[in-house]
Formats: sequence, C-alpha cells, structure tokens
Amino acid sequence: MNDNHLKMCTECGTQYPEDLTNNICIICEDERQAVPQSGQSWTNHEKLLENHSVEIKKLNDRLYEFLITPRFSIGQRALFVISESGNILWDCIPLLDEGVIEFIKINGGLKVIAFSHPHYYSNMKMWAKAFGCKIYIHEKDKEWIVNGGSFIELWNGNNIKLWDEFRLHNIGGHFEGSSVIEIPWMSENGTLLIGDTMYLSPSMKHFATMRSYPNRIPLPLNEIKRIEKRFEEINFDTIYGFYSYQNVEKNAKEIVNNSFDKYQ
Repeated sequence: MNDNHLKMCTECGTQYPEDLTNNICIICEDERQAVPQSGQSWTNHEKLLENHSVEIKKLNDRLYEFLITPRFSIGQRALFVISESGNILWDCIPLLDEGVIEFIKINGGLKVIAFSHPHYYSNMKMWAKAFGCKIYIHEKDKEWIVNGGSFIELWNGNNIKLWDEFRLHNIGGHFEGSSVIEIPWMSENGTLLIGDTMYLSPSMKHFATMRSYPNRIPLPLNEIKRIEKRFEEINFDTIYGFYSYQNVEKNAKEIVNNSFDKYQ
C-alpha cells in the first residue's frame, strides 16, 4: 500500500503500517492521551492533503516552525533547525506537502529527525523517506514505535552529543524517553526545544511537569525533583515548546526554576 493511504489516527496523527490489528491506536489508548468519546476514527495522508497544508513561520534566522493549517489532531508544531553541518527536524507533524518539502530542500535538506516523545511520531517514516535521513528516538520509548522502519536510530543514556554542539538530553517524566534538544549557539546562554517535556502556561509564567497534560495526571514529587536536577545541569535562557505560543526568548531558566520551586 502507498504510504499516502496508510491509516492515520485522527486524534493524535499517528500513521500505522498496513498490518494494523484491532483497529486501535496504542498512543491514544494509553492513559497519557485519550480516545474521543465518539470513538476511534481514522483518515489517511491523501485525504489530509485535500483540505490541509503546512504553514511555515520564521522564528529566527536558524529556526522555523511547521504547523498544519487548519488545525489537525493534537495541533503541535515541528521545529526546523538550520545548521552548518546538517539540519534537524525536531518532532513531526502528520502532514508532508510539496511546499514544505521544497522549503527544506532549498535550505539544505534534513540530516536527522529527533523526537521529544511518542505523541509526535505521526508520519515520521514518510518524512524520513522523503529526505533520506535517520530518526533519533530514545530507547526507553521504543515500544511506542509503530511505523519507523530502518530509519530508526535508538540512542541511550542521559544525553548524546551530535554535530555543531547539538545535544539530546533524556529528561523523562511525561514518558520515560521524553527528551529535549540543547542548541548552545542559538541564544546567549543556550536554547532548548522541549516538545511538551514541560508545558508552558498561557500566562507564560509557569512550566508544568506532568505524566499527562490532557488527562491532568501528576508525577510523584520525587520524580519532579529528579527532573529539576536534570534541568539544573543544562545552560539555557530560551525555550521553544510544542505549541506556537510557547516561546520564551530571554528568561526561560528563571521561569523554570521558579516553577520547580512551587513543588514542595
């Protein structure tokens, strides 16, 4: 079957292989996400292309946001990082149209797709095939991979250094493999792309750290304190989260520290 016709969960955007069994999305069945009360439903990439497109927005000279318009599934963005020795796509959106393919090719292609956690795996195999690149996922989240093929490169440990000073950090919490990427040269004291390893409040003044954000499932205090120590080990002043409004571009470290101080 052509990848364009593979089943895609309408709730989370995860694309499944041909041999999907039980007609169940394992991502949405997990307690951190949810199957809608109306029940499990499916679409495919070809149908999505009929009424949706990828919006490209510049955040700075080396960072672009990709967003599906009109909104589909979770509504997350992917972040495209341009770097001298190879570009990175941070997280995925479940749509790959000609406009975004051309944009990426003009700007040097993709060397790697790297993920914060399984909610954004979406149609990652289609992206990897289009650009001939690897997919980096922490080994603690390998059980959630349903359609990655030979493109998957599992990494392990607390962190891994890539090229051009990129570094992936395994933080845990939301998922055991939940990770962030550190880009030291993107701002004065370093930039983090975090997915929703933490969730920035609409007030822009607090980061929540939870097992499930949509289902409001907290983490135990000892896990919160462990995660706090992990962020203390990383230098940064800027954070970009998974929604378009979640951009903190000057005092991110202070907000993170103040947020953890609220957990007693």
